[in-house]
Amino acid sequence: MALKVKTVYVCRECGAESPKWMGRCSQCGEWNTFVEEQVTVGPQKSQLAQPVITQATITPMPLASIQVSEIGRTSTANGELDRVLGGGIVPGALILIGGEPGIGKSTLVLQMALSIPDRKVLYVSGEESTQQIKIRAERLKSVSTDNCMVVSDTSIDRLQSHIEASKPDIIVIDSIQTMETERVESFQGSISQIKECTSMLMHIAKSTGLPIILIGHINKDGQIAGPKILEHMVDVVLQFEGDRNHMYRILRSIKNRFGSTNEIGIFEMLGDGLREVTNPSEMLLNEYSQSLSGVAVAAAMEGMRPFLIEVQALASTAAYGTPQRSATGFDVRRLNMLLAVLEKRAGFKLAAKDVFLNIAGGIKVADPAIDLAVAASILSSNADIAINNGICLAGEIGLSGEIRPVNRIEQRVGEAAKLGFKSIIIPKYGPRTNFKKFDIEVHQVCRLDEAFRLLFS
Repeated sequence: MALKVKTVYVCRECGAESPKWMGRCSQCGEWNTFVEEQVTVGPQKSQLAQPVITQATITPMPLASIQVSEIGRTSTANGELDRVLGGGIVPGALILIGGEPGIGKSTLVLQMALSIPDRKVLYVSGEESTQQIKIRAERLKSVSTDNCMVVSDTSIDRLQSHIEASKPDIIVIDSIQTMETERVESFQGSISQIKECTSMLMHIAKSTGLPIILIGHINKDGQIAGPKILEHMVDVVLQFEGDRNHMYRILRSIKNRFGSTNEIGIFEMLGDGLREVTNPSEMLLNEYSQSLSGVAVAAAMEGMRPFLIEVQALASTAAYGTPQRSATGFDVRRLNMLLAVLEKRAGFKLAAKDVFLNIAGGIKVADPAIDLAVAASILSSNADIAINNGICLAGEIGLSGEIRPVNRIEQRVGEAAKLGFKSIIIPKYGPRTNFKKFDIEVHQVCRLDEAFRLLFS
């Protein structure tokens, strides 16, 4: 049978195919998700062996009778990465790491491959030659090891022979968008190729017990490139975030079948690679001894991890008639809400003011407990009165101007005390906690005006 090329339209979200473009996918209901692909119809070429399904493997059995042994995780020799993974790499896990170009995805994985103890790693690169990987490894100055096997190849069909030749304990694919298989007659990086390659890798991981780490590109919307089903197929999805103009990076868990998604890892990008940041509070606070107007310190939480961040605000008279509202690292819609609360409930006239907000360090924070610090920094800048640099704040602001309780207040107070802050302002209502064990003065307030009297009186 001769090969025939035809055009189909594939949904980026669910992978559904259609002979013509449709505005809305009939399978998943999403809008504007169809993209055009050229596929070849004909006999399939070489395929990986498919698993043999026997009657024993598909027999239903009671849940109580299933025996589960303790999962033996493999440490990555990187404390921050282990934290996000839930303690290490699980055998047979399929891990996807996504992020913007140049953010440090390949650097992080290569450092792990060079440093992981007593484990042989097969590093498959579809983007770099082996010489380029060698140059990058020398720059990283990681632990010298012969356990990292490197190959430059884009064919998933040849991966089985690479595995048999090197007998690795962990496999790294850099990146999944560069891989291709002869089972799908479409161009490299297409939705069909990504979906099929991931399916074949998932079969290898589950049938052999080898953990596989995939590096993925993201599109202009910040989503991992390829079909949405890619994130459903893998066991773990990690997002590497940060501003390339800043040195700090955050590794955030989006999905984890073997651990919590409430953990983050923080790294510092240096000339010789990524360095773990074990105390993020010290990194995010400035070292100035004098107090500056428009600056407040918030006790924030990312998952289970408390850290202190510096909130910077600038409020000035609108220069062009229409007030501007801009926020870096903070939701601008929430900023507008807080400004409305300050105007309506606290009586501060900010409608004709330009307000600019920045979270120091180039990180993004979604914790509502920094509301009080945001409001305090705005008023500090507006009145040009500095907040005492020994004061920390934690509290969510409601629409009626009340200070609402926040979670894990004890950890927040403990972090502030550990870094030498003299006092902290927190919500009055919440879980009962004995704060006397901390060497810090705790002020509990229930409304905005009480907090502002403590700060500016």
